[in-house]
Amino acid sequence: MYYFDPHIHMVSRTTDDYETLAKMGCVGMSEPAFWAGFDRGSVESFRDYFRQLTDFEMKRAAQYGIQHYTWLCINAKEAENVELSREIIAMIPEFLDLPNVLGIGEIGLNKNTRNESVIFLEHMELAITHQQQILIHTPHLEDKYQGTRMILDMLRGDARLDRSRVLVDHVEEHTVRHVLDAGFWAGMTLYPVSKCTPARAADMVEMYGPDRLLVNSAGDWGPSKPTAVPDFVLEMRRRGHAESLIRKIVYENPLTFFRQSQNFQFTPPDVLAESPVEG
Repeated sequence: MYYFDPHIHMVSRTTDDYETLAKMGCVGMSEPAFWAGFDRGSVESFRDYFRQLTDFEMKRAAQYGIQHYTWLCINAKEAENVELSREIIAMIPEFLDLPNVLGIGEIGLNKNTRNESVIFLEHMELAITHQQQILIHTPHLEDKYQGTRMILDMLRGDARLDRSRVLVDHVEEHTVRHVLDAGFWAGMTLYPVSKCTPARAADMVEMYGPDRLLVNSAGDWGPSKPTAVPDFVLEMRRRGHAESLIRKIVYENPLTFFRQSQNFQFTPPDVLAESPVEG
């Protein structure tokens, strides 16, 4: 089964991971900007990072037939530095017209602080002004419920925002209903030691249905598994769910959401296979 991973950090993965993902059916992915494992100290360090996301990773993925897209922002872990964050936000429009940039993300909260909220709102303003989609990071573990509610309150506070163009990621059992009821898309992140497991994600699909639900691996610097989406497919099959339902969650839903971006020019693999070979 073909699938699209809507949230994976390939800058932290080896090229061998691209090959493995391709063999397991991954035909597309989107990579949000995130923390590098340490706090960066200048606009130029972020400019170089954005160049890596918009150029190098797209080419690295293409070697294995994977179509790579990205999102740009300064992440919540570095948003305590408001002065630097504002410089980054002012620089981002330089990249928004590049062919694989889908929008602003992953923005959100980390420790639910005032500065994080200020920068979240300024990212929102950037996205609305430039008509960009938004991908949102919700906090980890003990801060998740409160942080998710804070994020939803900020999103609902701006009537200009099109909720169908916002993906709230890393939902769990105690936050998914709030996200879906508010009219946003919800992402379930499959981590081996935190966030969500394939079994718990399958439970949420069974409880809330497949509409506006995505599943992703995140695959970053810490304990994570880039092939977690195929694990979810296997869990759904083990429970006897129809292939059409599984395909909707891991392939059709990501395409439906991302097609709202003018830069999302995804070519389905069956179309690629029918293209004439030059020679």
